[in-house]
Amino acid sequence: MPQPAAPADPFNFADHLLRLNAARGARPAFIDDRETLTYAGLDERVRRAAAGLRSLGVHREERVLLLMHDSTDWPVAFLGALHAGVVPVAVNTLLTAQDYAYMLEHSRAQAAFVSAALLPVLQAAMESARHEVRHVLVSRPTGPLPAGMRAFDEWISSHQPAGECAATSGDEPAFWLYSSGSTGRPKGTVHTHLNPYWTAELYGKAVLGLKESDVVFSAAKLFFAYGLGNALTFPLSVGASVVLMAERPTPDACFERWLRHRTTVFYGAPTLYAAMLASPHLPTRDQVSLRLCSSAGEALPREIGERFTARFGCEIIDGIGSTEMLHIYLSNRPGEVRYGTTGRPVEGYDIELRGEDGRPVAEGEIGDLYVRGPSAALMYWNNREKSRETFQGAWTKSGDKYSRDAEGYYTYAGRSDDMLKVSGQYVSPFEVEATLVQHAAVLEAAVIGVSDAQGLTKTKAYVVLKAGHAADPALAAELQAFVKQRLAPHKYPRAIEFIEELPKTATGKIQRFRLRERERAQAQQ
Repeated sequence: MPQPAAPADPFNFADHLLRLNAARGARPAFIDDRETLTYAGLDERVRRAAAGLRSLGVHREERVLLLMHDSTDWPVAFLGALHAGVVPVAVNTLLTAQDYAYMLEHSRAQAAFVSAALLPVLQAAMESARHEVRHVLVSRPTGPLPAGMRAFDEWISSHQPAGECAATSGDEPAFWLYSSGSTGRPKGTVHTHLNPYWTAELYGKAVLGLKESDVVFSAAKLFFAYGLGNALTFPLSVGASVVLMAERPTPDACFERWLRHRTTVFYGAPTLYAAMLASPHLPTRDQVSLRLCSSAGEALPREIGERFTARFGCEIIDGIGSTEMLHIYLSNRPGEVRYGTTGRPVEGYDIELRGEDGRPVAEGEIGDLYVRGPSAALMYWNNREKSRETFQGAWTKSGDKYSRDAEGYYTYAGRSDDMLKVSGQYVSPFEVEATLVQHAAVLEAAVIGVSDAQGLTKTKAYVVLKAGHAADPALAAELQAFVKQRLAPHKYPRAIEFIEELPKTATGKIQRFRLRERERAQAQQ
C-alpha cells in the first residue's frame, strides 16, 4: 500500500484533528468518570486553552509541564498547547518530587498543568527545582488553592476560543515525552507535529483499522507514547470515542469499562492480559463487545494470546514501538496473527537486524533491531551523546534483539542489555520466560543471568505462582524439567526463586535490572 503524502506546511497537529472532526460535533470524543466531552466541546475547550496560554505570556516553542491523570482535561491541555505552538511535556504520574524537579529544570517549563491529587508532589518539586514555574493550572480541585494557582476549569472558561492556530511547521517541535530513566536520567524525547500524523496513518488506520463507530479504551495512560496513540492520536484521527480512566488499570477496573461503555478496541500489556485471564471476575464472551485488542510494552507470550482469543474470540495484535519512534512499527495484523512473534514491519517503516559487526544477520539469527520511518523523534533534548547513539542518520537503534524467519515474521529475543551468553551461546530471557508461563502453576516469570563460583553466567528464574500452588523444591525441579523438554538444554534455569511479585515499570514492563540488583545485594551479605 502506498504511503500517504505528508501534509504541506504550515501544519499544526491539533488544528488538523479539530478540522477532521468539525462535522462530528455531537459525537462523544472523550468519556471519563465525570463527564462526556463531545467533539464540539473538545474543539471549544482546546481553543480556549490555546487562548489562555497566550494570555499567560507563554510563547511559541516554550514548554509547559503536563502532570495529570487521564481525564477529559488531559487532551484539552495537550491539544491546547499544540494549537498555540507551545510544547507540552507529558510526564509519568507515578514519579517522585525529585524526578519532577529535574524535569522542570531540564524543560524550563513556564507553566504546569496538574491534577489536584498530584499537586503536593508538584509543589515539593517546585520548591527544590532551580527553575521557577510561573503559572500552575490545577485540574479538578476539591477545595481552595494556594495563592497564585488557578482551577483549570475556571481558567478555561475565562477565555474566548482562539481563532487561528499557530502556523507551525510539520517538522517543528510539538511535544516531549520522557523515555525511561532506568539507566540514568530520563531523556526528553522531542517529537514534531507530523510524527503523530504518521503513526495514525500508518498504524492506527492501516493496521488497526480504527473507525468512527469504535469505542476505544487504553490501559496504558496518555503520558506514554503507546497510550497517547491509543487514546488520542488514533481515535481522533477517525472520529471514534475514547474512554479515559484516572485510576490504576487493574483487571477489575478494566472489566468495568469494557462492560459499562461497550468497549470495542482495548489496548493493554502482556502482564495485564495475564492478570485478567487469572482473575475470578473475567467476563464471558457474550458480555463484552471487543472486536480487537492490542498489546505492547513487552512481547506477548504465545500462551496468553491463545488463551485470550479462545475466551473472547478476539485477537490480540502484538507489536513493538518505542518512545523514540512514538508508536508501533513492527506488528501482527488482524487475521494474520502469529502468536509468539511480533509480526512483520508496518508499511512505511524499514527494519534491519544487525550483528555486532554492524552488518545484517542471516535469517534465523539474532541481531540488534534498527528501524527507519517518518515518526522518529528529532533528538533527546540537551543530550548530544545519547542522541547520536540512538538516532543514527535515518535509522534509530531500538535496543532490542530479534530474529526473522523465512516468512518475514520477527521474534523477540530480549533487550540488548538483558541478553545472556551461557556456555558461549546466546540465551533470550524472554524465550525462557515464555516457556515457563506455559506451565499450569506459573502466573509470571523473569529470567536473569547470575555468576556461579567460577564466574560463569547461569540463568536464574524468578517465578510468581498462580493462586493455589505452593512454592517448594519439588515444583522448582518440575519447572526446570518442563523447560528442558521444550528448549535447548543450555537454556533451562539453573536456579528458580519463587517471589510474590515481580518489579515492574508503570507500563507493566518487568524490571530485570531490579532483580540483578537484588542478586548483587544478596551476594554482598
